[in-house]
This record gives sequence, structure tokens and C-alpha cells, in this order.
Amino acid sequence: MFTISLHQIKVFAPIGLYPQEQILGNHFEVDIDVQVAEFSQKKFVDYTVLNSIVQQEMKKPEAILEQIALNMHGEIKKAFSFAKKIKISIRKRNPPMSGSMAYAQVVFEL
Repeated sequence: MFTISLHQIKVFAPIGLYPQEQILGNHFEVDIDVQVAEFSQKKFVDYTVLNSIVQQEMKKPEAILEQIALNMHGEIKKAFSFAKKIKISIRKRNPPMSGSMAYAQVVFEL
């Protein structure tokens, strides 16, 4: 089994549950891990396609990260139907709440 990864994709996007997040935007980081059983010159996971999917999905207006992770998973599966498992981690770098924290994160794996 091979795992192809693209980590810490940095994106600024107006995503969030609260109106201020949709106006001001926030910094996000996305990690993608795609597991495949085998590969060939014609059947491989292209990093540029993964990055493109992340960039496109983060531009779409959504309120919650869980929905974005599901959308990304669907697009990655369409592009690489031979993928055995896809793991997506989305981190919101500055969640709008009191207290000190590095980030809020959603992880989806299927």
C-alpha cells in the first residue's frame, strides 16, 4: 500500500458558521493523504490535482468544515477512483473564540 500526501496546503477563505467569519475570512491548512494499492505511469495520484481540488473546494461558500471535507473527498474519489482510502484534515488557524489555541480541526477518513 502506498500513501500519497500533500500537507499544510495554506488557504485563506471566508468559511465559517458565524457571519463575521464569512466577511473577514480565516487562515486554513489542509492535509490530504491518499492510499492506493498499486500505481503505474498511467494510474497515479497527481499532487497538482489534489491541490487544485483543495483550492476549488475552499472557495465555495460553506458554513462548516465537515461539509467541505465531504465535498473534497467526493472530488478526490472522482479524480482517483482507484484510491483505497482518503484522509482529509482541515485546520482553522484562528477560530473565533476566547482562549488560546493553535487551531480547530476536522478530520474525515474513508
